[in-house]
Amino acid sequence: MAGRSTEGSAAVLIIDLDAIVDNWRSLSRRAAPAGCAAVVKADAYGLGAAPVVRALLQAGCSEFFVALVDEGVRLRETLGDAWPRNARLHVLHGALPGEEADCLAHGLVPVLNSVDQLARWQALARQRDHVLPAALQVDTGMARLGMPPTVLGRLAGEAHGLAGIAPTLVMSHLVSAEDPDDPVSRLQLELFQPWRQRFPAALGCLANSSGIFLGPEFHFDLVRPGAALYGVKPVSGQANPMRPVVRVQARLIQWREIGAGEAVGYNHTWRANRPTRLATVSVGYADGYLRSASNRSQLRFNGVAVPLVGRVSMDTVTVDVTDIDASQLLPGALFDVVDEVQDVNALAAEVGTNAYEILTSLGTRFRRQYRGGAINA
Repeated sequence: MAGRSTEGSAAVLIIDLDAIVDNWRSLSRRAAPAGCAAVVKADAYGLGAAPVVRALLQAGCSEFFVALVDEGVRLRETLGDAWPRNARLHVLHGALPGEEADCLAHGLVPVLNSVDQLARWQALARQRDHVLPAALQVDTGMARLGMPPTVLGRLAGEAHGLAGIAPTLVMSHLVSAEDPDDPVSRLQLELFQPWRQRFPAALGCLANSSGIFLGPEFHFDLVRPGAALYGVKPVSGQANPMRPVVRVQARLIQWREIGAGEAVGYNHTWRANRPTRLATVSVGYADGYLRSASNRSQLRFNGVAVPLVGRVSMDTVTVDVTDIDASQLLPGALFDVVDEVQDVNALAAEVGTNAYEILTSLGTRFRRQYRGGAINA
């Protein structure tokens, strides 16, 4: 219910919209004179596409990417008249069979990844007797989405191969841009350059978040950061230039004392080697706190790290708070799961995954608080 206090919530997810905007502006400056888009797929990496897009629109962003037509439709319907006429929303997966009319009706620009998608978009163009905008993706090595260069080359060379289509964007996707020493990025750049030249009226777009840091020759006309907007470190082995965006806090349910030798949690995977004070905290894998964190991660209480002991359960974790004064351990007290010290990148490294999975796993049970940006827009 709107306006409800967070005091009774199990856990709180705080999302800093100003930090997202600052990250977008930082990436925009780095990529200039190229434009800077924003990837807001998967509900803006789990943080809420509508408030994120509102904040970025106010900051001047006008190019956005989602993965699915349904995502784009929901976003356009939610924003309504707040969506500017000059802003474009691209659908990275293109339109699946039967989605073409919805895609057009909601002003979405499909990324055409196959001959089949192209043919169906052309059929709609003939039906409406109107040239339709679309992005073209060429596969330069990911082998995931996009047309092989030979196929796109054949179509571009045929008189009616792209009939009914007005290419607005020609793009590809980098395989391992987060590793600046991987030679595959240079190979992909060389494969992509002729396609940018072949469609001079369209914008060229190759660089994702990490690709922006490979240098100006990767920027072309438009870069499309995603994860870096949300605080994910874009380059392996280097300091993170992005501001942290999320803080996750969970509440104390109860605490207890156990003796040396006593075990904790499912399957007794942890056993105390001293008299131990345990706190049970209301966050678990149903909230996106991954089970792989069991016995290897930590929470923080008033700035003090407290190790996670035992298995992560569906709704709870247990932490060793022996070094915390018991008078501070009041029911409802907040523990930091993700903060500026242990951000999504650090937590991901601890639990053996990447920060993308941490962000997109954050569950719906969190009481969400948005700070800054376009909250009231």
